[in-house]
Amino acid sequence: MKKSFMGIMLLLMACQVVTGQTRKERKAMYGSQYNYELACLGVGQDGTKLIKVWGYGKKVDNAVYDAKRTAVAAVIFRGVPGGNGAAPTPSLLPVDAYEQSMDFFDDFFKDGGMYLSFVNLTTDGTPGGADNIKMSHGYKVAVSASINFNALRKYLQDKGIVKRMDAGF
Repeated sequence: MKKSFMGIMLLLMACQVVTGQTRKERKAMYGSQYNYELACLGVGQDGTKLIKVWGYGKKVDNAVYDAKRTAVAAVIFRGVPGGNGAAPTPSLLPVDAYEQSMDFFDDFFKDGGMYLSFVNLTTDGTPGGADNIKMSHGYKVAVSASINFNALRKYLQDKGIVKRMDAGF
């Protein structure tokens, strides 16, 4: 019985080694611009999306700004999942649109960039807060944000990044 238990344990460990991610793969996934952690908090006022998003940074303040940037990027490229009485919202653009309009989005998402004007209200993660996690390389902070979805869509339409809703008619 003891030998079969040890054999099963060795088999499970061997499977983990074969299917486990390397450090390089985990680092690439963590640093990916497509790795958004968010949850829908419910329906906001007309034209807004209430979401909870997580950001990363060496300091709590950096993680909060990363969370705000991630919130806007998620609305544009990934969409908002449904939950808490809200229906899912599809993304404004496909993921590959970033590469097609890289100069625009690099300027849009720069530090202090235009993306901040679409983040109406946030509950910034406070140091020592329940949603702040100290990690070996910095902090992971959760921020609740209200994103002005309609204004963001109109801005991207005015800049020619998103097609107008009536463009196909």
